[in-house]
Amino acid sequence: MSDSQSILVIVPSRLRRRDDGTFLFERAIRSIFNQTAAKGISIDVVVGVDPGSEIPNVPSLPQNVRFTHAQKASQAAALNASAGSLDHTYLAVLEDDDEWHPEFLRVALEALKQLEFVSSTQLMVDTKGEVVCILDFPTPSGWVMERRIWHTVGPFDETYRFHLDNEWLGRLAEAGFKRGHLVEATAPIKAEWLKKMRPELYRVVELGGPAVTFARHPFLTPLVRRLEHEASGISLIYTDPSAREQSETEQARLQKRFGRIPW
Repeated sequence: MSDSQSILVIVPSRLRRRDDGTFLFERAIRSIFNQTAAKGISIDVVVGVDPGSEIPNVPSLPQNVRFTHAQKASQAAALNASAGSLDHTYLAVLEDDDEWHPEFLRVALEALKQLEFVSSTQLMVDTKGEVVCILDFPTPSGWVMERRIWHTVGPFDETYRFHLDNEWLGRLAEAGFKRGHLVEATAPIKAEWLKKMRPELYRVVELGGPAVTFARHPFLTPLVRRLEHEASGISLIYTDPSAREQSETEQARLQKRFGRIPW
């Protein structure tokens, strides 16, 4: 990897704190700069926050981390505002409550030698750090892409609250870019086994579009660690009737627009 390569990692954040008083984004950012690939690539991080939010003073953050205010209070707006300074070789996303395994970026960038966009399964953990399950939905925390992919597909649709990632993946598929979905070494990748053993992983190739393939890596667990907590989008959809209604409305929009719910 040449020294001229660079990556912008965008981190949407509501500036929530952990029980110990630290911000969720602190652990996420630490995982970015702990990447083994960090020695061979220039990394910048932009944290997107709601309009009017007070920018926190966290002296331990690296100098190449900055904050930007979104135009409105939404994850899509925070992501779009954060990507506004993109002039890097690559763009990646990491939500503030998630973390990357130290080898994630190296594996993703290696895959991008043959592909144009990478997504990933995640290892979901609870607030105590105990493993909940493997989550096969390609959340943005596992996305890495060449800069031109973002400029071609365009920003997130800010009219979506919960399914902005599905909508963006639908436009990615329409553009025909080669996408690889990172899975752990023991994951099934043949269709007959996927349908039986990992139906949600099967949705990636069934609903992701014609240019999606699986990219196994040598590690036994996913390289993205996802935190499940009561304020997460998934939890809200399950527990809040109004959130569930909005999710269903957005899914109906996706079905009408793409003929499926893109994965």
